Amino acid sequence: MMIVNITSKQMEITEAIRQHVEERLAKLEKWQTDLINPHIVLSKEPKDFVADATINTPNGTLVASAKHEDMYTAINELIAKLVRQLNKVQHKGEARRANASVKDISIAS
Repeated sequence: MMIVNITSKQMEITEAIRQHVEERLAKLEKWQTDLINPHIVLSKEPKDFVADATINTPNGTLVASAKHEDMYTAINELIAKLVRQLNKVQHKGEARRANASVKDISIAS
């Protein structure tokens, strides 16, 4: 069980919101990477809710932000962005490897 640091501005974090954030963050565990010190900041703006996240991993830091008029939707969008970043970071090494680069192929004459 990871410890999630959830901070709020201009609003109170209810148990339901805390549980929702933790359930969504659990989705990131399928990448089998250490999520070091995940910090989620939830804030209320005049019309929207803003969810910001900073999570350190062994491969780099994930930073994302999402804004929506519904708090739960903002959290879901935030997690979706983190999933995309985590996926990109995890597969970064694989993406550049090709079986043979264009420079190495000799032209047969």
